[in-house]
Amino acid sequence: MTAEESKVAEIPVSQPAETTKVVEETSPVVVVETVKVADGDVDAKKCDEPKTVEVEEKKIEAGAEDAVPVVTKNSSFKEESNFLSDLKEYEKKALIELRSKLEEAILENNLFKKEEAKKEEKKEEEKPAEEEAKKEEKKEGEKPVEENKETEKPAEEKEEGKQGEKKEEEKPAEESQEKPAQKAEEEKKPDVGTEEKAVELNKDISLWGVPLLPGKGAEATDVILLKFLRARDFKVNDAFVMLKNTLQWRKELNIDLILDEDLGLDLNSVAHMNGVDREGHPVCYNIYGVFQNEELYEKTFGTEEKRNQFLRWRFQLMEKGIQKLDFKPDGVSSILQITDLKNSPGPSKKELRIATKQAVGLLQDNYPEFVARNIFINVPFWYYAFNAVLSPFLTQRTKSKFVFVRPSRVAETLFKYIPAENIPIQYGGLNRENDSEFSIENGSVSELLVKSGGTETIEIPVPEVGTTALWDLSVFGWEVIYKEEFIPEDEGSYTVIIQKSKKISANEEPIRNSFRNNEPGKIVLTIENTSYKKKRVLYRFKTQKSF
Repeated sequence: MTAEESKVAEIPVSQPAETTKVVEETSPVVVVETVKVADGDVDAKKCDEPKTVEVEEKKIEAGAEDAVPVVTKNSSFKEESNFLSDLKEYEKKALIELRSKLEEAILENNLFKKEEAKKEEKKEEEKPAEEEAKKEEKKEGEKPVEENKETEKPAEEKEEGKQGEKKEEEKPAEESQEKPAQKAEEEKKPDVGTEEKAVELNKDISLWGVPLLPGKGAEATDVILLKFLRARDFKVNDAFVMLKNTLQWRKELNIDLILDEDLGLDLNSVAHMNGVDREGHPVCYNIYGVFQNEELYEKTFGTEEKRNQFLRWRFQLMEKGIQKLDFKPDGVSSILQITDLKNSPGPSKKELRIATKQAVGLLQDNYPEFVARNIFINVPFWYYAFNAVLSPFLTQRTKSKFVFVRPSRVAETLFKYIPAENIPIQYGGLNRENDSEFSIENGSVSELLVKSGGTETIEIPVPEVGTTALWDLSVFGWEVIYKEEFIPEDEGSYTVIIQKSKKISANEEPIRNSFRNNEPGKIVLTIENTSYKKKRVLYRFKTQKSF
């Protein structure tokens, strides 16, 4: 997710400071590692030393902004295997122990909190502060005379009281045994039918469609249990408590039926599922810049009720993504999250901070290990400081999955994880919404590298008259000179300029164009790289005879 997403809190001055380390990878990726530092405990100079491997200096033009080291080896999070044979010995032992605890809890009907326990918990939580206030008032209002009232009682009253106490003590033991033996036996005897029904109900309990009773032998059960174990560093008791809390939370919020709910929120522009990455993970895009629209912001976060509705909508989206997963040991069981921070409201937006903090906490607690990687793109400068604030609320494992990307490197970084045909055009890919021209079958993408100061061409043959050619083309970072032309086979014919030569800026979206020929020939796309670094070109084309 998911989370999936910042978690925010006010940090008092007295709390430990946060030191943020920024390391840039050749992907290129900015990885932020936050280390908790007690005041005066760590040499500030050491805190500024980024942990890198195989660092090489970039060749920078005078005055260039990108003068930072580059990590040539990707040290980001790597998913572990779900095959039992691939687990370490302590991991296998923890899995077996968790299976046993879970099976015992299901068979003894102890997986969920009893109603009485829940009521007691609720009462404890809801104890009003007035009770303490009343106690204080009572203490202040008590007079010494009232406190010593007992000493002022007449001697007769005292004597009567003692005699009454004595009589109570002397009550025969037989009185406690007045109930008939049959009645006592009936009270001890449980309602067999009810008990069997409850246990049977729990035997069939499942999570995300996976049966949880280990005795049922489902491979997917181990995959789910491993998620909870990994989220708690293979501490069995902690993982078991987390699992129980998740099941209780889902039951209380009726999450199992959330997919069928009409929440009345049209927030597809805020977050949606779109395509898969190179490893088959479904990709979820979160676009917070849309909340610059004050009307949408107020509609989504204006009241506590609206914020709760937004959270429920976010859980519904998470459940939709989970429907695309496969919990077999060799299946895809997590999601890739892309969070676009372009034009995102800053940390000053209190309502967004509150909702985000709640969402991250609940997603992390109840959807463990469902995010394969969390890529933040178009990251503004303020977000690095913001990340230092949210970092204490996230586990180290969660933080290891984070990738931060500057605006100039969005397309190149996403292409590392996602095929170009699945990356939306606004991020430099070739995926267009509701595209009827290119499908998975005919939409395969080719690559071309253009060296610094070099020129490359792409040729699309159209040997038959009346052929229509269609093409897509994108250049990472653009800043190239580009032109399109039709060159006929007949040397006596004139070349047709489809797109005259022009310099394309860095913010240009991918190009799509078409041409229908009136004589045999070829279409030539020319890319001239005038910059100091090589450029990566992505393209695809198709031709069809027009009738």
